[in-house]
Amino acid sequence: MATFTYDHMHFRSPDPEATAGFYERMFGALVLRSVQAGKPRVDLDLCGTKVFIAKVEADGKTAEAPSSPYKGLDHFGLTVSGIDAVVAELKAKGAEFTMEPTTIRPGTRIAFLRGPEGVAIELVDRNAA
Repeated sequence: MATFTYDHMHFRSPDPEATAGFYERMFGALVLRSVQAGKPRVDLDLCGTKVFIAKVEADGKTAEAPSSPYKGLDHFGLTVSGIDAVVAELKAKGAEFTMEPTTIRPGTRIAFLRGPEGVAIELVDRNAA
């Protein structure tokens, strides 16, 4: 059987710079700017994960994001420590939470916030008191 390894996530945004700025401001992502086929390109290094951000043109050819919950990829998660303090820090930066920190089982707390274009982002604290 073939060996598979994780490579990247791909976002679509009408404003890649604003999208990149959100992930840089909220999570400390490294913004990587380059030129591809003569056009500016914006990518991220988010916690060691490559994230490509493709510009969506205002030509009506790209569907709007679905409303959660829906079938298929629902969200991505980031591990944190001290989730309550992290949530307070992100709120101070303007983050919009769709689920406040919640204990889902002993020692594990989660919260959800909304990223650009409605992307759902889960914060997971697996060592919560």
